[in-house]
Amino acid sequence: MSDSIKVSTMAEYAAKGEQPEILFWIGCMGSFDDRARKITKAFVRILNKANVKFAVLGQEESCTGDPARRAGNEFLFQMQAMQNITVLNGYGITRIVTACPHCFNTVKNEYPALGGKYEVMHHTQFINTLIKEGRIKVEGGSFKGKRITFHDPCYLGRGNGEYEAPREVLLKLDAALVEMKRSKEKGLCCGAGGAQMWKEAEKGDKEVNVERTEEAVGTGAKIIAAGCPFCNTMLTDGVKAVGEEGKVVVKDIAELIAEAGEL
Repeated sequence: MSDSIKVSTMAEYAAKGEQPEILFWIGCMGSFDDRARKITKAFVRILNKANVKFAVLGQEESCTGDPARRAGNEFLFQMQAMQNITVLNGYGITRIVTACPHCFNTVKNEYPALGGKYEVMHHTQFINTLIKEGRIKVEGGSFKGKRITFHDPCYLGRGNGEYEAPREVLLKLDAALVEMKRSKEKGLCCGAGGAQMWKEAEKGDKEVNVERTEEAVGTGAKIIAAGCPFCNTMLTDGVKAVGEEGKVVVKDIAELIAEAGEL
């Protein structure tokens, strides 16, 4: 990470007897996937620009257990979840922000039954709040007037009913936001949800991510905005599959905001 990126761990905050404003839950993709790490860094730059006191768990963060539960391994899910809840509760965490809708959905909706009750926000919701509170200012910059289409992540949209926050943030770029035929409540999965990311494709005429990418490219947008690292991977592969690499780019909303603000 560059010198301009400052990240403190919860252990460091606890050693000083302090609590951060939020805990940034990075997730497996944001920690280990080279492409998703760029999203993590972009969001950290936004947090620093807004002077948000935040911390990460670092080595103490484990997988939420979402892939295990979706794949049917309930025992592994509960093991991973309890480990995380013990750490979170030990630090007295109350507010969590994550750039992964899978982590967002699991910690928000499935951890309470195991004793982990927190206020959980998706990073697009938190960025929207920062903009509304005037803590960061966003101008169109290089994105002004460009056609952008947004792909709704399943666990943010249909799973949790959040459609407006990411769109409100994108509109701050002064871009032309164009919708795919299947969007919001009728949105189509990128093909990675429900642990599909980890298994071979089933028999069929076409890969789901190719189908979805064709819809996105069909809008005439040169930028496909995503709000999930899994969607980002699937749509990026889709862009290559439909021969649009170099012409259409897939960017997370955090990356678009960080670039527009030259953070």
